[in-house]
Amino acid sequence: MPGEQTVTRLHVGGAAPYDVVVGHHVLGEVPAMLGDRPDRVAVLFAEPLAHLAEKVIAHLDGYQVLLIPLPDGEVAKTGTVALDAWEQLGAAGFTRSDAVVTVGGGATTDMGGFIAATWLRGVPVVHVPTTLLAMVDAAVGGKTGMNTGAGKNLVGAFHEPAGVVCDLDVLGTLPEPELIAGLGEVLKCGFIADPVILDLVERNPADALEPRSAVLRELVERAIAVKIDVVVADLKETGGADGHPGREVLNYGHTLAHAIEKATGYRVRHGEAVALGMVYVAELARSAGRLDDETAARHARVLASVGLPTRFASAPFEELLATMRVDKKARGANLRFLVLDGLAKPGVLTDPDEALLRTAYEYLGEA
Repeated sequence: MPGEQTVTRLHVGGAAPYDVVVGHHVLGEVPAMLGDRPDRVAVLFAEPLAHLAEKVIAHLDGYQVLLIPLPDGEVAKTGTVALDAWEQLGAAGFTRSDAVVTVGGGATTDMGGFIAATWLRGVPVVHVPTTLLAMVDAAVGGKTGMNTGAGKNLVGAFHEPAGVVCDLDVLGTLPEPELIAGLGEVLKCGFIADPVILDLVERNPADALEPRSAVLRELVERAIAVKIDVVVADLKETGGADGHPGREVLNYGHTLAHAIEKATGYRVRHGEAVALGMVYVAELARSAGRLDDETAARHARVLASVGLPTRFASAPFEELLATMRVDKKARGANLRFLVLDGLAKPGVLTDPDEALLRTAYEYLGEA
């Protein structure tokens, strides 16, 4: 297809700058991101993706490669898995001059990044995300994490990668439900910062689901650009300028989303949960007088157009509320929700009345 030979380089500035490469047939970019410093490279990959890991390894001539398979999905994000990986790095004699490459979806990127961040207090990592969600979210920005019994990503570190390689060819290998789920994070970027994303999907919902389409490529690049802009301005989530929530804005829809994931044993995909969380928080903001009716209604409409869920009533409100109270965005006893005061106008709603929270959840059950 036209444009398949082009490579897009999106630069992430700051104290530790790096590039995000987007294109077809770009796995050969990995060695340049590693440079000539490492002797050994540990390739951490989701177990079902051994074939993709081998394609990456084929480009790693000159490096000693250690393969470390990780469980697939959120079950990888445990202390036991981390400890096993650390032991393998230690047995192989990995030093601070060596590096890690991750190959997998968001859970692999989160966990592989955390292992790289904590081994010898930090070794370089290059991410090769293999899902749409990982390309536009988990691989970019330096957040790493693992889960505990209390909730998702409650243990983690900020550890920026040395580079990110988004090879769009792998999107053609994804089951359609995984591709659809990734669009949850893409559309989030449309609501919080770049409404052109929403326009593209509304005009071309079928093309948004076509792995080799120019529309999906533009959506990927626009979503990554949104995340880069936010992260560069507020790497460690300390807050933005002029009342902007800063990096917290990337958690739009995530407070309820993480609670839904936990309540369902992570059977609801992350992007699906984010879609539900956005419908919920849009109704919460509308009920609180923060968001206009049309923008609130647009959430469910555009999400449903690509097959994302907009209705959820499979867990008791009290259980979800208890989980939300230990969310990373909470401050003491105060719940905080990222909301919109208009399209691409994010803000924070602090400690809303429980009646509003319950009413918005009831709406989610009816949406």
